[in-house]
Amino acid sequence: MRVSSRESFPSGLQESVYKAEITMRLSEFEFPPMQDVLLVGRKAPIGPEAAKRMVDALSPEQYEIVRTDHQLFEAVVVRRTLLKQIPREKLLSIILEEGGRIATENMVVKAQLGIVIQVGRTVDL
Repeated sequence: MRVSSRESFPSGLQESVYKAEITMRLSEFEFPPMQDVLLVGRKAPIGPEAAKRMVDALSPEQYEIVRTDHQLFEAVVVRRTLLKQIPREKLLSIILEEGGRIATENMVVKAQLGIVIQVGRTVDL
């Protein structure tokens, strides 16, 4: 026999009520699914070579693998177009610094970067 939440148990307690809340975020599938940058941890389930095969299969010649001496990350897989917009060392420094704040050496972290370049010029009239 099922006891409803309105009926009391002999001790005066009511039956527990269980609920689940589901939140779902849907977005368009991106190809490749790694976005702009992939940080490969030193003890991650995939290594730099597997990451290279994956990106080459999905988007040949669009990504570059940069090996690092970082304490957490073995390599950074980065979209080549980003390396043309920002000098390599500056971009990698920022990516490693910010990635190191949230990741562990066991993780593979994907990141999306937004770069806006501002240019100002003056001309003689």
